[in-house]
Amino acid sequence: MEAALFLPILLALLIGTEELARVTYNYYMIQRVLSGLALTLGTQQGVNFCSAGSDPIIQAAINNALTGTVDGSGDPIVNGLTPSMVQVVGATVNAATQQVSPCDCQPDCDPTQGGAPPGFIVVSLASGYTVHPLFWGFSVDPFPLQPSVTAPYAGT
Repeated sequence: MEAALFLPILLALLIGTEELARVTYNYYMIQRVLSGLALTLGTQQGVNFCSAGSDPIIQAAINNALTGTVDGSGDPIVNGLTPSMVQVVGATVNAATQQVSPCDCQPDCDPTQGGAPPGFIVVSLASGYTVHPLFWGFSVDPFPLQPSVTAPYAGT
């Protein structure tokens, strides 16, 4: 009798733990992918962060980080994570606040217009990676995972 009363609670805890582990694993893998991308881009030369969507160096690095191939033909490391979800932005240290803030692509922050390259790059997911956890057969409201990586930029 006691086992019959305790078994549903135990199963609910096990299923909840498994869902929590799945969400945590997805966050960890996305963080690792973004970190690898930031490290790769942090050493590249001639990157145009002001037109990140069309820069071939950035697109090749994103494809390599997500699939392991430069052309994006490989299987994704994280299911559902696409190159269009990744956002790469150049950043500088704000002199007033001493915080890292995105460059606004003005001439002083854009090497293509004679300015200095950014001091940092910020790699994130523009809208996040939405997860849909299930708990005991019931769907919980989906929520986005929004990891972000800031790395120094040593390129020119």
